[in-house]
Amino acid sequence: MLKPRKCLLTLPEYRTPVNDMPLELRLDLNESTTGCSPRVLEKIKTMDAQKLALYAPRDAGEQVVSAILGRPPAQLLLTNGGDEAIDIFCRGYLEPDTEAIIITPAFSMYEIFAQATGAKIVTVPMGPDYTFPVDEVIAAVTPATRAIFITNPHNPSGSATQAANIMKVLNAAPDAAVLVDEAYYDFYGQTMMDTVGKLPNLFVLRTFSKAYGLAGVRIGVLAGQANHMAVLRRMPSPFNVNTFALECLQTALSDRKFVSDYVAQVRETREWFSKQIEELGFKTWPSFANFALVDFGEHKTKVMEQMTEWGIALRDRPDCQGCVRITIGRQKEMEVVVMGLKQIMGKLSAKPEAEPEPDQEQPAP
Repeated sequence: MLKPRKCLLTLPEYRTPVNDMPLELRLDLNESTTGCSPRVLEKIKTMDAQKLALYAPRDAGEQVVSAILGRPPAQLLLTNGGDEAIDIFCRGYLEPDTEAIIITPAFSMYEIFAQATGAKIVTVPMGPDYTFPVDEVIAAVTPATRAIFITNPHNPSGSATQAANIMKVLNAAPDAAVLVDEAYYDFYGQTMMDTVGKLPNLFVLRTFSKAYGLAGVRIGVLAGQANHMAVLRRMPSPFNVNTFALECLQTALSDRKFVSDYVAQVRETREWFSKQIEELGFKTWPSFANFALVDFGEHKTKVMEQMTEWGIALRDRPDCQGCVRITIGRQKEMEVVVMGLKQIMGKLSAKPEAEPEPDQEQPAP
């Protein structure tokens, strides 16, 4: 009888919230509501039938990214979004009888890709108020540890981890590959990319889905020491990055003003939104990303249901009790969210109307 590998039978499935429901505003996947640079759209219009009929080598794209990141092409691998980079990383360093440390809550694809290799998953919870648990992570390292995942800024809280703490983990686990996922780097501004190549077990992931508004074309980059990247380079398919992504990449990277303006808008709107949330009496945490985690407590279900009814998608985080993650869109979009929250809370706090007293019973004739 044909059977899949045992590790796949208990593999959790990533369930995307994307569906066919008519939604006016998607604030659940940390996508840019502004979209990509207008220059990118113009670039796409120049593509012809012949270009689409040919395979697209990624080498030229890696040269472009090399100039932006300040790393030699030998240290870089372009991937089909950040997801493929995580998959390659896991397949490169994990196998049965090894361990992967995941700091939770986390992007669920870490666990899915790691468990698919047959490795054991070791979870370490974030500290109070989503602080990085550096001592606990180091304590979890064993001779079997082969991979450690660090998201910086953290998803879903948006909290940031100091480089010094990441260095402590790198030094404490020299036999483990440490992936620093910097998907939200552009909104934070601090990076471990400059350290790539200096420590053999450091790998840094970037995506162009967020600040560059290219989630739909799927392109990311994995960086690491050249000798390790030469081995990882053997795993992706020969033409893993599509033509649209490669054609748009250089144009998107060159429009620095578009990206900087968008990042500045997100930061400003994020701070305004956080203050509004606090004035409504809910807790949110300082975020260095393009989203905010909000604790609605017992009101979460009502908030999610009503927002969905209004065509606004938010991201439920059942792994953070009472919490919802909300992408920071444009100022007017977030004003709509705040207005909706005020309406919801107004209805919940309103005193129910007094029921009329029943008619007095008349004595039987």
